[in-house]
Amino acid sequence: MKAIVYHGNKDIRYHENYPDPQIERSQDVKIKVHYCGICGSDLKEYTDGPIFFSNPDETNKISGKPAPQCMGHEMSGEIVEIGADVVNVSVGDKVVVEVTGSCLDQYRFPDSPNFKSEKCGACVEGHYNACDHLGLIGLGFSDGGFSEYVVTDSSKAIKFSDDIIPMDVAALTQPIAVSWHAVRMSGFKEGSSALIIGGGPIGLATIFALKGHKAGTIVVSEPALARRLLAEKFNVKVFDPAGKSVQECVSELRKLSPTGFGFNYSYDCSGFPDTFNVNLKALCVRGVATNVAVWANKPIPYYPMDVTFSEKIVTGSICFVKQDFEEVVEALENGLIPIHEAKMLITSVIHLEDGIEKGFFELLNHKERQIKVLFSPKDEHRSDS
Repeated sequence: MKAIVYHGNKDIRYHENYPDPQIERSQDVKIKVHYCGICGSDLKEYTDGPIFFSNPDETNKISGKPAPQCMGHEMSGEIVEIGADVVNVSVGDKVVVEVTGSCLDQYRFPDSPNFKSEKCGACVEGHYNACDHLGLIGLGFSDGGFSEYVVTDSSKAIKFSDDIIPMDVAALTQPIAVSWHAVRMSGFKEGSSALIIGGGPIGLATIFALKGHKAGTIVVSEPALARRLLAEKFNVKVFDPAGKSVQECVSELRKLSPTGFGFNYSYDCSGFPDTFNVNLKALCVRGVATNVAVWANKPIPYYPMDVTFSEKIVTGSICFVKQDFEEVVEALENGLIPIHEAKMLITSVIHLEDGIEKGFFELLNHKERQIKVLFSPKDEHRSDS
């Protein structure tokens, strides 16, 4: 099958004849991929990896799968084959895929050289999104969606109605689920005000997660004009922080909040010392600041009394669980997340064979022109079609 495969740092390749995945267990399903989005994590693996992927002489800690592997984890597709004991989906169902691989998936790989019966503390408590050995389908755990077919456990497949959600928009479920989980973990209350720091793909997805939670005022702080203009199309307020100090940003942002005293919730989707401080200081009393960004492993200045004096909460959110996928699909189907708005996140759809040059390199070199690039193995998206 056609696939984009990770071979190592700065070494990804398009394959015309990568082996088709096969159903191996009675609970497996085979999915024909329609669309798969490229994520910042995919770009990071190319430039700085392997991070989630194993080194060439190692295998994944859960699945035992070695590199090279197909990339891609933001996918929508159609069930084309099911194992003998699958009951939750049928051939022909349109699905998105919950792509985590954690200690809870060990039972699927009893022949893994790394197999251990014990689970990490996060998985024992049911919080598998924070697994000590977390991997993703298409990001080190097993072959992913930059391909024609994917095989996974049937429990990972979530059905949706393609009469309501177009297949390309369905591929946005995973990035929106990242933001949905963050909003859910922050304890968001309906009607509350929210500040989003950073208008990249996850920051913009957080707009939709907040709409799905029936937010009140939403403000997005983003220095890039193109992204501010896009955010405005989603009927939210925008703010340009360029050239302003932390205190200036905080003062001006508070004025945009409903009370003028700050926001109930804030979400840092950028990940810099200044954005951390704005995220915290722009809150009202008892506000909740949630870090959604992935940071470099470096300390930053932090003043505990900024939290204590106003009884604020600082928390973080990582990844997602199946519940988040299910609730995003429900929000898209019932109109809480407008389909026509979500579709605006898709700035390019390209064929897999063009994915390295027009996908990876385009995003790395011209990210200001793109939000979400989708790959598709469908012939209609060939450049010569």
